[in-house]
Amino acid sequence: MSSAKPMLEARHLVRSFGTGDTKTTVIHDVSLDLYGGEVTLMMGPSGSGKSTLLALLSGLLRPDSGDVFALGQRLGQMSESEQRRFRLRHCGFIFQGFNLFPSLTPREQLEMVLRWGEGTSQREAERRVEEALKQLGLEHRADLTADQLSGGEKQRVAIARALLKNPTFCFADEPTSSLDWHNGEQVVQLLWAAAHERGAAIFIVAHDARIVPYADRVYYLEDGRLAADGAASVRTHPK
Repeated sequence: MSSAKPMLEARHLVRSFGTGDTKTTVIHDVSLDLYGGEVTLMMGPSGSGKSTLLALLSGLLRPDSGDVFALGQRLGQMSESEQRRFRLRHCGFIFQGFNLFPSLTPREQLEMVLRWGEGTSQREAERRVEEALKQLGLEHRADLTADQLSGGEKQRVAIARALLKNPTFCFADEPTSSLDWHNGEQVVQLLWAAAHERGAAIFIVAHDARIVPYADRVYYLEDGRLAADGAASVRTHPK
């Protein structure tokens, strides 16, 4: 069930790159809300500004103007170190390129998150990692190095890494782009479960329309602007 009040509010975001004659505005006056317990999907063609918007919402980039309020805190007023601590505590990220350490096993990749990121005890980390590996069907691949895994397996490890600490927010950038739909649908189902079973606010940017049935709210971004009046298409009975 979604939260009545947004957990993240973005207001009038503008972001440009370059200077002078080469300055290009990528995000134009975008406002939207993210709710706990919901999957929010941002659709749009390649180059429409979706990844830039994700970076603005998560604090990876600062806007030229506008504000992002997450859990009642104004991200733009935080120092770089404060923003890093906020992301470490509250955010999970899934990127197109997996961003795994090639020489580490899935088990090691996941234990790092808990041991270094949360200071979890070795025994507790091992228990939670084993649980995650079984949920993802990776228990028999857990001791291979990342460069020995298929693309679908790598993405499932990346999903597990992002969700292992039960983040308040999860930001996924084209999470199915390098996968066939069998593996891609598994990834989307895991994100749906993180929202609907754990109460996380999930934000996915993609151009894959097959994700739409799993989304609670769907926005469309075209040339850095929200389509129409910026209102989301709200699905009352997503999968």
